[in-house]
Amino acid sequence: MFGTQVVDMWAFNQTEPSEFMAMEHSRVTMGRWRPKIGDTLVTNHRRPIITIVADTTPGIHDTAFAACDRYRYELLGHHGYHDNCSDNLAAVLKEHGLPPVPTPCPFNLFMNVAYREDGVMEVLAPVSKPGQYIAFRAEMDCFVAVSSCPQDLLPVNGADCTPQPVEVVLVG
Repeated sequence: MFGTQVVDMWAFNQTEPSEFMAMEHSRVTMGRWRPKIGDTLVTNHRRPIITIVADTTPGIHDTAFAACDRYRYELLGHHGYHDNCSDNLAAVLKEHGLPPVPTPCPFNLFMNVAYREDGVMEVLAPVSKPGQYIAFRAEMDCFVAVSSCPQDLLPVNGADCTPQPVEVVLVG
């Protein structure tokens, strides 16, 4: 079964990578937890970086959860190394000769988090289906990094946690 793979996504200003897509600033700008078609995500300098131009999913994406890292897996009881999105981002930055950065909070595509009335955030299996997608328009010269979420200790990726290839195409 394909279609339930969560993808962590980051966008960085092409000429100044210390300016990056910031979920905390984007939530304030949009006035909601979950962006929808037409919403623009902004940087830590509060400038537009990408706009959602299409979304064939039910629109369930997360803007609150930090990227997984070795510390998250340790807290979940995992011993030894586990692939994680923070290391994946660091590796791709290094591969492209870019300086290491503290991992910004990603835009978690297809991640299903329920925000309950009692304040609890509950991670649920994705509701995306095979062939569904979300598309963006770049609002500045930027580079985008993505990581297929390797989380297999929680239902983040559904019952069949099988990483799938991800294609990123920015229009604009």
